[in-house]
Amino acid sequence: MSSDTQPGEGPDLLAGIPLDTLADGVPLRGHVDGEAVIVVRRGEEIYAIGATCSHYGGPLADGLVVDDTVRCPWHHACFSLRTGEALRTPALNPVSSYDVRRRGDSVFVGGKRDAPGTVRPRARRERAPSSVAIVGAGAAGNSAAEELRHLGFEGDVTLIDRDAQAPYDRPNLSKDYLAGTAPEDWIPLHPRAYYEERGVELLLGRTVTSLDPVGKRLTLDDGTTRHFGAIVLALGAEPVRLRLSGAGGPTVHYLRTLQDSRAIIKAAEGARRAVVLGASFIGLEVAASLRARNIEVHVVAPGHRPLERVLGPQLGDFVRALHEEHGVVFHLGATATGMAPGALVLASGERLAADFVVAGVGVRPATALAEKAGLPLDNGIVVDAHLETGAAGVFAIGDAARWPDVRSGGLVRIEHWVVAQRQGQAVARTIAGERAPFTDVPFFWSQHYDVAINYVGHAERWDAIEIDGALDRRDATVRYRAGDRVRAVASVFRDRESLEAELAMERAA
Repeated sequence: MSSDTQPGEGPDLLAGIPLDTLADGVPLRGHVDGEAVIVVRRGEEIYAIGATCSHYGGPLADGLVVDDTVRCPWHHACFSLRTGEALRTPALNPVSSYDVRRRGDSVFVGGKRDAPGTVRPRARRERAPSSVAIVGAGAAGNSAAEELRHLGFEGDVTLIDRDAQAPYDRPNLSKDYLAGTAPEDWIPLHPRAYYEERGVELLLGRTVTSLDPVGKRLTLDDGTTRHFGAIVLALGAEPVRLRLSGAGGPTVHYLRTLQDSRAIIKAAEGARRAVVLGASFIGLEVAASLRARNIEVHVVAPGHRPLERVLGPQLGDFVRALHEEHGVVFHLGATATGMAPGALVLASGERLAADFVVAGVGVRPATALAEKAGLPLDNGIVVDAHLETGAAGVFAIGDAARWPDVRSGGLVRIEHWVVAQRQGQAVARTIAGERAPFTDVPFFWSQHYDVAINYVGHAERWDAIEIDGALDRRDATVRYRAGDRVRAVASVFRDRESLEAELAMERAA
């Protein structure tokens, strides 16, 4: 994704603009020395920051201003209007901040200010542990390590992962990177030097074999044992693997890691036909990416509609039609039972020819380490509102964590990249001494060709679905109601409404 606006659009802010052109809380887009900048008025204060989100290039001029921040319309990152600092994921890097001067009834934007510092000195030393180990360097773990340093935590931070390539941008593995439209150098979240500069120890390609939650000790795969003041389990999830009878069939691939995505790309080279098992978000994003490589794609799934359990029948039909427009062939109400030379065998006996297969039939929380340690489990590692397990000083975040949801009143486990990142930020604040419950509104996006679906909230069930607009025109908001409350909102090319729905859910909690 990239913004479709040009740097030179709008007024030259160096030359000044009339004060009365700035409506309170409404970004005005202009430019300074050829760079896109937004100006925002909040009461008597006027701010100017870069106009392009540092995540995927979303246009902040179309974003939502909340207090002294602006939220990106594409993926709901949040930036300080005062400093340009990235306050909430998925953005990890700041945008530029500019000097602003008022002369009479005019406003002038001057040069760039120094980049905001990497430290916001808010850690309370008397409450903070001397060291933190984070097991898992995915979205949640990386975010926790970053936020600890941003808050001024001065203790040791160790980030451990069995994946030697971590941390990287996992959502891209099924989207642009797999489609061949994003280079691999986009995939790392940061260069290795970033962690060295911030004093984050990386133990990559290493496995934690056991956890002593009382003594806060971790045993590594080489037999060494290390003690920490706090431990964060960011263990993620593992793909459900199929058992298919028969021999000589096409290779079955799973997609969780960078290595997995590389293997699928290699399999796609010279291939003519692929079968995707599962009409999940991952499965359908893989289907779209393979179609971008001009590979014939067949999708096999047991349900009657793609994504119906999560998005309902209307959006499920919309997603199916969208993929069919791009040549994807669906085999719904079907399951795979075996393999034959060059083909996948369905329960009906039908054989689907394939050069390779990608299975996206779900994931399970990675709880083996926690189970061995005796931590409470219930479809994930059970934590309290502060993301702390039953053992003091041991936390769990991300796909493996199950936490109390303030909106539904029950325990939830949500497998979203942004949720995992924001839990990482939240647990870092708790460890640094700012103990507060995690109440962020879940958010995810899913990309299908040139159509993005944004989803805020969490609705495991609903009484009614309300649609405003028209899905067939790719202009719609879908609300999922349970009782008298809107539990979730999905949108297609209505980014502003998605941001407003998120804010309303935050304020209703």
